[in-house]
Amino acid sequence: MSASDTPPRRPFELLRERDGARLRPDETASRRPEGGDGRTGLPRRGVSEPTMAPRPGAPEGVRRWESEQDRAPAGTAVEGPNLGQILLAARMRRGVDLERAQRDTKIRARYLAALEAGDFRELPGTVYTKGFLRNYAQYLDLDPDAVVELYRGELGSRASEPVTVVPRALEAPRRRFTFTSGLIIAGVLVIIVLAFAAYIGVQLFRFAKPPELVVTSPPQANLEIDAETLVMAGTASPGATVSITGPDGQPVRITAAADGAWSREVALRKGRNEFLLLATDPATSKSSEAVTLIITVPIPVIEAPTLSLSSPNDGTSFTNGAIPMQGTTSGDAVVVSAEYLGPAVPVPDGQPTPAPPPVPPARELEVSGDGSFSGAYDLTAGTWRLTVTATGQENKQTTETRSVTVAYTGVNLVVEIRGGNAWLVVRVDGVDDPKTNGGAGRTFRDGSTIIFAGQEQIEIRTGAASVTYVTVNGTPYGPLGERANPGTWVIGPSGPPQPVS
Repeated sequence: MSASDTPPRRPFELLRERDGARLRPDETASRRPEGGDGRTGLPRRGVSEPTMAPRPGAPEGVRRWESEQDRAPAGTAVEGPNLGQILLAARMRRGVDLERAQRDTKIRARYLAALEAGDFRELPGTVYTKGFLRNYAQYLDLDPDAVVELYRGELGSRASEPVTVVPRALEAPRRRFTFTSGLIIAGVLVIIVLAFAAYIGVQLFRFAKPPELVVTSPPQANLEIDAETLVMAGTASPGATVSITGPDGQPVRITAAADGAWSREVALRKGRNEFLLLATDPATSKSSEAVTLIITVPIPVIEAPTLSLSSPNDGTSFTNGAIPMQGTTSGDAVVVSAEYLGPAVPVPDGQPTPAPPPVPPARELEVSGDGSFSGAYDLTAGTWRLTVTATGQENKQTTETRSVTVAYTGVNLVVEIRGGNAWLVVRVDGVDDPKTNGGAGRTFRDGSTIIFAGQEQIEIRTGAASVTYVTVNGTPYGPLGERANPGTWVIGPSGPPQPVS
């Protein structure tokens, strides 16, 4: 058969179907059986090869075409099924439904149904439709180019079909909106109702929400500071009452300003100070979450005062009972006390031990601004242990001890002026003592202490007997008189002072 006798190739003849049922003309040359039709690859009539019966599962158009193709004489072209029927036949041969095809190809089922139905108006557009066809053809194992060519052919044949234009209905004229008195009243009522609802909502929100409380000073909830006071500050809900309860348990209340600011200066103690802060709404009585602040004021380490005793030296023997006490301290007070240890000299064998003398009371010595102190401590004959105690802050104490022996010889007189000033003249063993300016005498101020020592006798003349206190050989005898009258007294080695008429 010449080229001019070969019928034109139709799009359907270009499709590639599975199972080798029908092939493109260029494939049939190598695969058609001997004696077959060179155009379609199908057996010609009269050849002993069996003919292909129409498939019962194929669409009606495909089965009809296959029957006509089998009955057509050689060289006769039979019009094939349309694109939709081909796609439907290929999908059915694959054994999948539209839902499965939609999941596999990612093309919506309604578009696939439109392609198989040949309803191109349901498709989004030519460009998208061609893409759908290529993907769907590959999925169905068809020739994508042949499928697109068939689509173009069918699309071109439909281009000449008349298009019915439905006239658009006339739009009714729009009615203009007019305000009426009823509409205005209704609008006002709606606004009032909405405002009232908003007010109720705000009040409910306020009653349901507790007040706020923020502490900005101090910046930390746990703080160590060496101070006596601290300013606490922060913000709270406007008008809220902020209470601060300190270590004493007494709350201090302040009111937050319109901008919510509040501040208060509180006192601090040494050691740990715990404060509890609360903000309370006076209208709802709701309280905020409690804020706890721990302020620690360091406690200084108090050390015992220093004490240095320069007199008396340990083991010193004195021939009179006025023991000079001198030294320095960092404390606030110095007190001297004594403890009797025994007689000044050993008691001979066979003689009874003398009874212990009365222990003199402890005496406080005045400490000057530079820490120095001095004074006399009167003791009777015997061996004594002196204890000097310095007291400082927090009653911290430091002590020093000294052992002294008092062995009197002659007359030892200690004169103390207490409760006023007194004029004195003193003669020791018949000689005017220079401490009283000889026979002229001298006025001594309140608090003065004067010591005199003689072998046999001391004579003392005073202008105020009631403020002149004497101690003879360690034995205190108190004031020389009950009244502040002048008088003269003679003092010997033993016994109390004797007045001179």
